[in-house]
Amino acid sequence: MTTTSDTATGPIPHPYFHKKMRRPLHTYENAATPAHTRLLPAVKNEHRELEYHTNKILRSSDPDQQTRYQNLFIWELARHIISEELVIYPALAKHVDDGQARADKRRIEHQTIKEQLNAFQGLWATDPRFAPTLEALLDDLVYHFQQEEGSDLPVLEDGISQTDSEALTRSLDRTKIFVPSRSHPLAPSKPPFETAVALLTAPVDMVADIFRKWPHPE
Repeated sequence: MTTTSDTATGPIPHPYFHKKMRRPLHTYENAATPAHTRLLPAVKNEHRELEYHTNKILRSSDPDQQTRYQNLFIWELARHIISEELVIYPALAKHVDDGQARADKRRIEHQTIKEQLNAFQGLWATDPRFAPTLEALLDDLVYHFQQEEGSDLPVLEDGISQTDSEALTRSLDRTKIFVPSRSHPLAPSKPPFETAVALLTAPVDMVADIFRKWPHPE
């Protein structure tokens, strides 16, 4: 898995992220692995990784490289979304006064993102809809990141102990092992049904992943 640090340097980011995120995009080349144990910095790091993958896609004019990072982006985002729904949102509902309302709102945002990701994963890099479809997805994804990082996760961190935060981080990582690696927008978005469907769907995705192209190690 690629990693990031606040002092990492690398290629100039795609201007899309300057406009949407209003700050420089973190890059991952030659970056040291951070030791994130608490939930908020761990999720932030995952968000930065996803930004990096999309930056590689949008900056490239090589369909082969775009395809490789398309597969990696889909793999990371699909697992990230479902892991949040299974681990973070139940904790948000349990430990924050308005946590259930927050979780429900984020699940609605996730559904839109799943549908957009499903459309994107069906496109070849040479399709003229490829970049516009990804940028439309990013419009919603960036907003979602901002809401989680700026509001939901800080409130959750304030309501739990450091031990609980670290336990949620470990659970988030473990959950990614058995969840699907492609978008399935018609699947349930709440446990226990989401868990059951994930256990059935993930092996199929994993077999298909064997035959996909992936980025060369950097």
